[in-house]
Amino acid sequence: MATHLSPASLITKPITFGTDGWRGVIAADFTFDRVMQVAPVAAQALAQTYGENGSRTIIVGYDRRFLSEEFAKATAEAVQAAGFDVLLSETYAPTPAFSWAAKQQNALGAMVITASHNPGIYSGFKVKGAFGGSVPPEVTKQIETMLVGETAPSSASPGTITLFNPWQSYCEALQSRVNIAEIREAIAQGKLTVFADVMHGAAATGLEQLLGIPIYELNGDRDPLFEGGAPEPLPRYLATLIGKIKTHREGHSGLTVGLVFDGDSDRVAAVDGYGNFLSSQVLIPILIEHLSTQRGYQGEVVKTISGSNLIPKVAELYNLSVHQTPIGYKYIADRMLEAKVLLGGEESGGIGYGHHIPERDALLSALYVLEAIVQSGMDLSDRYQQLQQKTGYTSAYDRIDLPLASMEVRSRLLDQLTNQPPQTIAGQSVTDCLAIDGYKFQLADQSWLLIRFSGTEPVLRLYSEANTLDEVKRNLAWAEEWASSI
Repeated sequence: MATHLSPASLITKPITFGTDGWRGVIAADFTFDRVMQVAPVAAQALAQTYGENGSRTIIVGYDRRFLSEEFAKATAEAVQAAGFDVLLSETYAPTPAFSWAAKQQNALGAMVITASHNPGIYSGFKVKGAFGGSVPPEVTKQIETMLVGETAPSSASPGTITLFNPWQSYCEALQSRVNIAEIREAIAQGKLTVFADVMHGAAATGLEQLLGIPIYELNGDRDPLFEGGAPEPLPRYLATLIGKIKTHREGHSGLTVGLVFDGDSDRVAAVDGYGNFLSSQVLIPILIEHLSTQRGYQGEVVKTISGSNLIPKVAELYNLSVHQTPIGYKYIADRMLEAKVLLGGEESGGIGYGHHIPERDALLSALYVLEAIVQSGMDLSDRYQQLQQKTGYTSAYDRIDLPLASMEVRSRLLDQLTNQPPQTIAGQSVTDCLAIDGYKFQLADQSWLLIRFSGTEPVLRLYSEANTLDEVKRNLAWAEEWASSI
């Protein structure tokens, strides 16, 4: 699916940071001049925020997109000219590897050239703090403010640039958290077959480096166009993986799993041994049980409001409290910095762990998934069904993004939700409404519908969970009809 640009979309936009970095179209918004303008300012903001640790070092890393190495080199040179010492990655790596490096190296933070799961025409610039996670909005706002009407900071005493391998320390950290030998033995003995679709992104070679044994890796080559799509772990991009798993199953009796990673390896999904796609809505409950019962971890479970209702029910089984946040991993990371957290996850695939760093990490999640399969001897879907039986809760989930005609339509819909919210939805009475991020309506049949708006474009995001997929579709169809009638 090719991405086409209108002339209007090629007009240079102001440098603004969204939920996780600044992103823009390469050569239109995202240029070398602009990267070299942002980098020293971001370095100065990191020094002002985290400089108490006495460091003058900043990590610079990158993914496998078009010109990523060159953008990273330009970033490093601009930061060096501003008087900072730079550890510049000698190769691509997952974004969580650079977050880990920032903490492990006692650096001021990290700058990562990546546009995550966006299509290939985009690049991006993520800023990570000394603690090993995305900087809070106050820091990115400070960067935006400093960019307006100021020249880039420079220094009479330039820093240094040193190349480093980000994989070694990162892999050692992840390996220490799981039973690698047990997983490796299961693979070697044919008890478990592992497929990994790295979507031409930064997770390429990652599982083999971690496990020390060959697996079936798909799309491990570099393709900056991502086959005309986007490196996002969604079913529409996974036909090849699903087909290979189904074919493999016909001739093998052992367990099989597919693991899926987005472009910078901070989001994860899976495919079970039957070829069914499993989002993080399925993986999170499995991981909660595994980490609490097999690894003995305790702490809060943090979920966004779009997370499945099975998550708190599984947490309750193991006497774990639940904290709910707006959508966006930054809210989960904030909670990790102020409370003891077992796991924090979002429905779009970001899962992180309080005993690691306050950052979503797809490769660590993949290792925990493999460990859960090996130790239980169960396919992921069978394990999920077992959890449904234990909790007495069965559900289906889906979401759609609905384009709106204009921002004016968006305003009318928002006004309706604020001042005249629906009392019934798809024939069901509304029993409660949570408005911490959009409007989440709880319905009398225990299903829910969440209506949210994009902050930057006329798009309505609709989410629903219900007892059956037909009921989910009913709720989403109601929301589409409601939106078109206002």
